Amino acid sequence: MKIECLKENLIDYISIAEKISGKNLTLPVLNNLLLIVKNNKFYIRSTNLDIGIEINISAKVISDGVVAVPGVVLYGLISTIYNHNKITLEVVNNNLKVSTQSSNAIIKTIPNDDFPKLPIIKKNKSIKIKSIDFINGLRSVWYSASMSSIKQELSSVYIYNDSGKLVFVSTDSFRLAEKTITTNGDIDDFEHILIPLSNINEIIRVLEYIGGSVDVNIENNQIFFTSDKIYLTSRLINGSFPDYKQIIPKENTTEVVVLKQDIVNILKNINVFSNKFNQINFYINPKEKLFKISSKNENVGEIVDNIEAALSGEIIDINLNYKYISDSFQSIHSDSVSLLFSGLSKPVIARGIGDNSFFYLMMPMNK
Repeated sequence: MKIECLKENLIDYISIAEKISGKNLTLPVLNNLLLIVKNNKFYIRSTNLDIGIEINISAKVISDGVVAVPGVVLYGLISTIYNHNKITLEVVNNNLKVSTQSSNAIIKTIPNDDFPKLPIIKKNKSIKIKSIDFINGLRSVWYSASMSSIKQELSSVYIYNDSGKLVFVSTDSFRLAEKTITTNGDIDDFEHILIPLSNINEIIRVLEYIGGSVDVNIENNQIFFTSDKIYLTSRLINGSFPDYKQIIPKENTTEVVVLKQDIVNILKNINVFSNKFNQINFYINPKEKLFKISSKNENVGEIVDNIEAALSGEIIDINLNYKYISDSFQSIHSDSVSLLFSGLSKPVIARGIGDNSFFYLMMPMNK
C-alpha cells in the first residue's frame, strides 16, 4: 500500500474515525483504524461494534493494500506535522511508514484479518434529511435520557414520524423532553427508532462535519447516514418506548410566564444552597403576584429569591430538581418561558413562549 495525500485532507477525518474506535480488551483490533486502498480510492474505517464509520479521502494512489494502525498514534503524528502539507503513507515490512519531505516515522501495525466489516445497506430506499435538522432534534432532548443501561429503551433517543414531522423524545422516567422538527424532505417511510444514548455524541459530531443534507436508511436494527465522503452506521435498540403522551397533563391549574434569562440567573444563585438531591422550592401565589424560589441546605444555609413574572391560576408550593429544570433551558430559545403546573403530584411542563416545537416535562420532588 502506498498513497500520497494532503495533511488538510487527512487530519480531520482521522480525528473523526479515531474517536469512534475505543478501548476493547476482547477485540484489540477495534482500537485501531483500518486503512484501505483499493480501486484507486483511499478509505479509513473505524468501529466499536456499536457505531462504525468509513471515510473516502482524496489521495494519489500508488499501490493498493490494507493495514490496521492505532488511531491515537496516527492522529498524534499527523497533527504534529507543521512544516509540510504533503504526506506519504506506505506499508514497509508490515509497518506503516509516514513520511514528508523532511521526516520519516514508522508506526507498528497489527494483523487486520479480524477487523469487522461494517453493515451494508441492502435496500436502496433512503430519506434525505438536513444534517442540522437531525442534530437539532438530538441536541434538544438527549440530556433527558437515562444514564443507566438497565432499561435500554430509556437510555436512548426515540425518533418517529408524526404527519411528516420528525419527533425526538427521551426520558429517564423522572423527566422527559420532546422536540418536533419540520423537515423539507419526504419522510413518509421513516420508521420509529431508538438510537442508543452512547452513540449520540458521535452521530452529532459526524453530522456537523458533513453539513448540508444526508441520506438516511433504516434496516436490520441499524441506521445509516451517507454523504459523498462519509458512511456512518449505528446500532439501534430493539425495544418499545413508553407511551409517554398518557402522562402529559391535559389541564393546568397554575401558569408562570417569566423571562428566561431572569430565571436562569436566579437558579444559578439558588443552586449554591441546594441539598444533595438538588432540591429547590417554587412558591407561586398569583393573587399576591408572588413568585418565590428558595433553597435550603443544613450544612450551607438558605436563600430566598423573588422573581418578576406573569402569574395566573391557583396557589402552589412545590419542590423541583434544580438540575432538571435548568437543563431544559438549553433547548428553549424563546426570550420568555411558560411553566405550567397541574397540582402537587402532577408533572410540571416548561415551554418557550411562541415555540410549540419543544416541551419539557419534569416530576415534582417529595418534601
